Amino acid sequence: MKKLVVLVLVALLALAGCSSTADPSEPAGPPEPGTLRVLAGSELADLQPVLDEAAKATGVKVKLTFTGTLEGTQSLANGSLDGRYDAVWFSSNRYPAGIPEAAKRLGNQVKIMSSPVVLGLARSAAQRLGWDSRPVSWGEIAAAAGRKAFSYGMTDPSASNSGFSALVGVASALAGSGTAVDAQQITAVTPQLTQFFSAQAMSAGSSGWLSDAYQRRATGQDPGQKVDGLINYESVLLSMNAAGKLPEPMKLIYPSDGVVTADYPLTLLTSAGDDAHGAHQRLTDYLRTPDAQRRIMDTTQRRPVVPGVALGPQFVPRDLVELPFPATQPAVDALLSAYFNKIRRPSRTLYLLDTSGSMEGDRIEALRSALVGLTGADRSLVGRYRQFRSREEVTMLPFNTGPEPPRTFTVPEQAPEAELARIKAFAEGLQARGGTAIYDSLERAYQVMEPLAAKDPDRFTSIVLMTDGENENGGDLASFRSAFGSLPAAMRQVPVFTVLFGEGSGDELTQVATMTGGKVFDARNTQLSSVFQEIRGYQ
Repeated sequence: MKKLVVLVLVALLALAGCSSTADPSEPAGPPEPGTLRVLAGSELADLQPVLDEAAKATGVKVKLTFTGTLEGTQSLANGSLDGRYDAVWFSSNRYPAGIPEAAKRLGNQVKIMSSPVVLGLARSAAQRLGWDSRPVSWGEIAAAAGRKAFSYGMTDPSASNSGFSALVGVASALAGSGTAVDAQQITAVTPQLTQFFSAQAMSAGSSGWLSDAYQRRATGQDPGQKVDGLINYESVLLSMNAAGKLPEPMKLIYPSDGVVTADYPLTLLTSAGDDAHGAHQRLTDYLRTPDAQRRIMDTTQRRPVVPGVALGPQFVPRDLVELPFPATQPAVDALLSAYFNKIRRPSRTLYLLDTSGSMEGDRIEALRSALVGLTGADRSLVGRYRQFRSREEVTMLPFNTGPEPPRTFTVPEQAPEAELARIKAFAEGLQARGGTAIYDSLERAYQVMEPLAAKDPDRFTSIVLMTDGENENGGDLASFRSAFGSLPAAMRQVPVFTVLFGEGSGDELTQVATMTGGKVFDARNTQLSSVFQEIRGYQ
C-alpha cells in the first residue's frame, strides 16, 4: 500500500499542472542545523518515505529541490549553488565530472543505490520480436528499430540522465571498442544510430512524465498513438509493473552487450559548511545500512549498493555488463550534437504566441527574448542544447483579437545561420495590441499544421501555446473541445504544451494540455526563457 502511495505521489507531481523543476539558482532557504539543502533529480521524489524515516533515525532533515541534470550542472559550474545548497543528488555525477568548473565543486560523494537504463517492452511486443526468452544485443535492437518492428519512448538526452545514458549505451555498444566513444566512433556508427532512433515515437524532458504518458496512451486516456515500450530506468519500469495499471506488464530487456547504470551519489558541495558535513555523514551512513538499503529497494525498485544485501527476485539478471561513459565534455558535445542535428527524427513545432495588448512592456520583451534565445543567442550550457536544431521546422503564429498570418521556417542541416537569423528577426518584430482569442487561434494552429504534417509525417510534432490572459474573443473552450473532436486522428495526436504566464487561466490551460496529451508549464514565477528551454525536451 505504501508503495502505491509513493507512485501516486510521483504521478501527482508529474501531473500537478506545472513543471516539476525549479530554478536552481533560487535559494533553497537559509542554512539550518540538521538540514541538508539538496538539489536533486526529479525522479528522487519517490525516495521521500525513506528520507522521512532517516530524519527520525538521524535527526537530519533533507530539503529537496528538483531540477534537470543539465540545468543542475550549469548552476553547479557557474557557482550559483554556492551557499544556496549543501549537496547535489543527481542520478550520476558522470556528466558534471566532465566539466572542470562543475567538477571542482563536487565534494564527498557517497553512492546510495543504483538503477540501469534498459528497454521495457509490452509483453506481447517482446513475444512478437522473440525477445522474451533469449539475450538481445543493442545491434539487434537497432536493426529491428530500423525496420520499424517496434516503437518506443525515451527522454531527451539533454534534459534527462536516462535519455543521455541510453544514447551513450547504444552508441558505445554499436562502436564495440570497449572504450568510451569519441567523435570519430560516433561518426562511424551514425547510420546505425539513425536506424535505432527512427523508431522513437515519444520524447519527454523527464523520465517520470514519460512513463506516465506511456501509461495514459496504453490505457487510451491520451489521444496519442500507443507505443510498444520505453527506454527508462529499470526502477521506473519495475514500478510501473508493480503498480498494476498497465494493460499488460512490460518485459525488461537487458542488452547483452551492456548498459549504463545510474549510481545516485549523494554529493556534498565543497562550499558546504561544517554542520552540513556532519549531516551528510550521518545521513549517508544511515542510508547505507542493510535495513535502509532493503527499504530503498522495496520502496523505489532501485538496487542496493552495499555488499551483503540480497537482491529482490524482481532484479533479473543480477550481474550486468557496464558500458564505458565519455569522460570529456568534447566527447559529450559531439554525441549530443550528432543526436540532435543528424540522428533523431526532426521536430515540427508551432508556437502560438499571445501578442494581445496585455503583453505590452516587459511581457512582450520577455517573449521576444525567449524566442531569440532559441535561435542560438543563448550560449549557456543549457541554451546550446535547447536551441532550434538542424532540420527542424518552426512555425510562428502570433494572435491577439484573432490569429495572424503564420510563418514557417525550416532550419537547414548545413549552414543554418541565415534561417535562424530570420526567426530571430521575426521574434524581435512581435508587437503587442488587441484582445485575446485563444481558442479560435488554437483551432487555426491545427489547420496550419495539418497540411504540413500530411506532407512530411515523420516528425515529432507539437504546439506550444503561450498566453498571459483569459480568452476574450471568439470561441470558448467548449467550442475548441468540439472542434478538436472533429480533427483527423493524426492531428488529435498532436499535443499542446501550454505556458502559464501573467494572468493566464491555469484551469483552462490544464484542460487543453490534458485533452491533447500535452503538459502545462508554469512561467508565472520562472523566467519565460527557462520555460521555453524546458519545453524543448518534449519536442
